[in-house]
Amino acid sequence: ESGKQWYQRRVRGKEEAAVAQPKKHTLQPIVTGTSVLGIVCTDGVVIAADTLGSYGSLARFRDITRLMKVNNSTIIGGFGDYADFQFIMKLLEQQTIDDDVVGDGVYRDAPSIHNWLRCVLYNRRSRMNPLWNTIVVAGRDFSGKPYLGYVDKIGVSFTEKSVATGFGSYIAQPMMRRAMEENPNMTVEEGKKLMERCLKVLFYRDCRSLNRYQIGVVTATDNSISEPMSAATDWSIGANPSGYE
Repeated sequence: ESGKQWYQRRVRGKEEAAVAQPKKHTLQPIVTGTSVLGIVCTDGVVIAADTLGSYGSLARFRDITRLMKVNNSTIIGGFGDYADFQFIMKLLEQQTIDDDVVGDGVYRDAPSIHNWLRCVLYNRRSRMNPLWNTIVVAGRDFSGKPYLGYVDKIGVSFTEKSVATGFGSYIAQPMMRRAMEENPNMTVEEGKKLMERCLKVLFYRDCRSLNRYQIGVVTATDNSISEPMSAATDWSIGANPSGYE
């Protein structure tokens, strides 16, 4: 047979195989990111996440970005499947481009983006094809008030003074709540120091975390994500526990 006939037969065979196979969805996340932390301060919002992408239990990608600056009022952080988070980031980037093209000066504030994400994630859940992410939304509303929201892969959403995803909800969240009780008027600078402390404890306790992280800040005058930083760690404490011999 000629090359053309062979190619047509091959394409026809692939089409028939595609029709015969059932539609498949993602059944479990592949490359994942762990905890995202957020806290509301008197003068803004602080959000933080490490830079590790885990392939199962393998610390495969050590320099990924899980924080995204959406616009001048909002930063989001993604927990869970990194490919799905990249898809969400592309959707938000296109929204920002559309807003700029219209050029009417109107932008989406943090509550608007939070509600939009809730609708997207609930829609995908309802189609039995969820985006395997929990998203933390940090920013300001139109009045300039600090805003911190949470939405998971099935569309459950809420706002709170401090939020954490993954293992951070068990370890970092109590630390943040206690710090807020002791210092109700916490500033952004104090919040950043608290984030660094929480991320260091998570590195010690969570085997899917890394001591390399980024911190995002949203205030009335600043909306930025830091370059990756590394926490100084001390594993000499590992010699102290006893009774496990």
